[in-house]
Amino acid sequence: MVVAGSLLLFCGKMGAGKSTEAKKIALERNAVLISEDDWLATLYPDQIKSFEDYINYSGLLRSLLKVHVQNILQAGATVVMDFPANTKKQRAWLKSLATEIQANIEFTYLKVSNELCLQQIARRCIEQPNRAAFDTEAVFNHVTQYFEEPSDGEFYNIKVIDKETM
Repeated sequence: MVVAGSLLLFCGKMGAGKSTEAKKIALERNAVLISEDDWLATLYPDQIKSFEDYINYSGLLRSLLKVHVQNILQAGATVVMDFPANTKKQRAWLKSLATEIQANIEFTYLKVSNELCLQQIARRCIEQPNRAAFDTEAVFNHVTQYFEEPSDGEFYNIKVIDKETM
């Protein structure tokens, strides 16, 4: 019998470094990396022009990926989900991917100030000009109003990376 793999999840405001951390961990652990941004860009090129578009297409993507991710976990592989776990609703969905099949969950919260997030977003716009239209201070402020810090009761163990003290 194959033991289910582990699901690695990340929480942090826009620009906190979730994708950078996800890529690093996936490489270190030889894990399957599933990036929401990559899937959305491939499946819906040039169709996401607003936050509302993102919400719509992200919902479609989740229904597509649920069984796929669970199958990978059931094969014993570690899956790194580069999806935002920034609201209780998002975290509940991501958590269900693992709990429904009794897979382990590793949850990391990148605790970063708004100022540092905005600095990192500005740097990202220079490095990835294709993101400049969406990665703006206005979008950051809009999505940050929905951000909910994770609570101890949501996950058995929350690893916190506090970038302000690094």
